[in-house]
Amino acid sequence: QVQLTESGGGLVQAGGSLRLSCAASGSTRRMQAMGWFRQPPGKEREFVAAIRWGPGSTYYADSVQGRFTISRHNVMDTTYLQMNNLKPEDTAVYFCAVQRVAGTWDSWGQGTQVTVSS
Repeated sequence: QVQLTESGGGLVQAGGSLRLSCAASGSTRRMQAMGWFRQPPGKEREFVAAIRWGPGSTYYADSVQGRFTISRHNVMDTTYLQMNNLKPEDTAVYFCAVQRVAGTWDSWGQGTQVTVSS
């Protein structure tokens, strides 16, 4: 099992920036990818961004492409989500997740709230 701890959420004005962090611990040797998802108020959870642990390939939802950047610290088993030019529609609870088997997000963090005011 992998334990995930997110941090960095908060309240920011539209156009501002935040950086989220997610530290993994436990059975991290088999991690293949780490990713971020979000759940806006009253809506379903949606994919935001992901990074493959080996090659470092990155993937983004169209809604955040060009504004958000996912990165990693291999030694610390940590992933970061730099969020720039935030919009009110980015308001959501952001969750970190891990893939140890390709295609399956099998461990999730508790979530961190991001609120963007207009």
